[in-house]
Amino acid sequence: MTVGELLEGFARAVPPDERPQLPADVPALATPCRGVTHDSRRVEAGWVFVALRGLKADGAEFAPSAIAAGAAAIVAERDPSGAGSVPWIVVKDARLALAWLAAEFFGHPSREMQVVGITGTNGKTTTGYLVSSIVEAAGTRCGLMGTVTYRIGTNEFTATRTTPEAPALQGMMRQMVDAGCGACVMEVSSHALALGRADSIHFAAAIFTNLTRDHLDFHMNMEDYFAAKRRLFEMLPRDAPALINVDDPRGGAMGEAAGRPVTYAVNRAADVTPGPLSFSFAGLEFDARTPRGAVHVRSPLMGRPNVYNILAAVGATAALGLPLEAIERGVERLEGVPGRFERASSADDDITVIVDYAHTDDALRNLLEMARPLAARRLITVFGAGGDRDRTKRPLMGMVAARLSDVVVITSDNPRSEDPARIIDEVNLGAQPEMKQRGAEVVTIVDRREAILHAVTHAKAADVVLIAGKGHEKYQEIGGVTLPFDDVAVAREALEARRLRSRVG
Repeated sequence: MTVGELLEGFARAVPPDERPQLPADVPALATPCRGVTHDSRRVEAGWVFVALRGLKADGAEFAPSAIAAGAAAIVAERDPSGAGSVPWIVVKDARLALAWLAAEFFGHPSREMQVVGITGTNGKTTTGYLVSSIVEAAGTRCGLMGTVTYRIGTNEFTATRTTPEAPALQGMMRQMVDAGCGACVMEVSSHALALGRADSIHFAAAIFTNLTRDHLDFHMNMEDYFAAKRRLFEMLPRDAPALINVDDPRGGAMGEAAGRPVTYAVNRAADVTPGPLSFSFAGLEFDARTPRGAVHVRSPLMGRPNVYNILAAVGATAALGLPLEAIERGVERLEGVPGRFERASSADDDITVIVDYAHTDDALRNLLEMARPLAARRLITVFGAGGDRDRTKRPLMGMVAARLSDVVVITSDNPRSEDPARIIDEVNLGAQPEMKQRGAEVVTIVDRREAILHAVTHAKAADVVLIAGKGHEKYQEIGGVTLPFDDVAVAREALEARRLRSRVG
């Protein structure tokens, strides 16, 4: 493909009012296209550089360095500046251009497999793992992209962000098709939707899990956050199923954007609902009623939030026509998801230690409500709040933890550039009133390793210790430095020390 052919394909793909004026008879247009990027540092000879406007800089300012590196064309939202003989294409929306140019360069791989997009505040990762497991049980190789991992064929990589930028996204999808994947399940973050990363993807189905407070450091308010999530269903083909959680207050409005809504719920009438629910540490068991018939669910996953995740996955795959027997097998096969109610303790321990990614007040409430009935004695919660992120949720998280736990240990999460002690103070503002009212014990320990060790050491037999906030993450960001840190590994070290003390005693 030449640079000119790439640009012509892009111009045909975008809406008529977005089509740019392409230059004619420019020698550079005959150059073979080697890649598309928005990062001037990655440009090589034959690449197309798309200049994005960021919060702090305009990418067009880096066009001279991209040209010096061999860029064959520049795509930007402003008029040329020192482009010389290099074609400079002015577009209305550079982010839209990047999404479509990337899709064109990689041959629109999403048109060659069934892509299921999942959006919402909580539950995306587990729902994605469930859908992938079901698709694989039905005999189709399935790619996976999300917060925890990128799976391409038989290869798996640690995810760097929930939804990558468009060139990386399209490149991975092309690799999935080449690896024999007939489907792809991807989490679609609100950031990605707001920034147009997924605009050129052809989705076969989409799922809305729920909408609660999060990412308000990026979105102006909850309406802006909702609008970003809704874009997935506005992009969805009108005949593609849109699984909508109508127990969520925003579910009805989200479903209005879809041409073929399929509703699911636990507490109200819907297309997909559960029969009588059985909860235990062994997992979940219930019948999921769908328009195509009942699916008997036996799952090692635990708690009410996972009922919703299972209903969404069952509903989506049933709507796509997968066999009901394969849906049952796929749900049962998924033993767990990294960092999602992951058990760090073993049968040899006298306490139960759970690690979970819950990092919002709503997710923390769901986690604690799930664990509360399973705790034979006390519930001890270790958690913190991230720095350089939405500060309004910090006291809310403290309030929820102190209300639903017997002991709360407030510590650092990823403080990033903020003072971790100040973050802890803001969380503690919400915990203190609940502590005084209920008599819960609240401890503050800045060092996360020490906090986990404290909780495990001071737990009594039959207590449940929840370590929340980081889940699958294997790092901690402190003062601009990324350090190795794994909640599960640290918890197991603390448990081993506890067992050793018990044997010595």
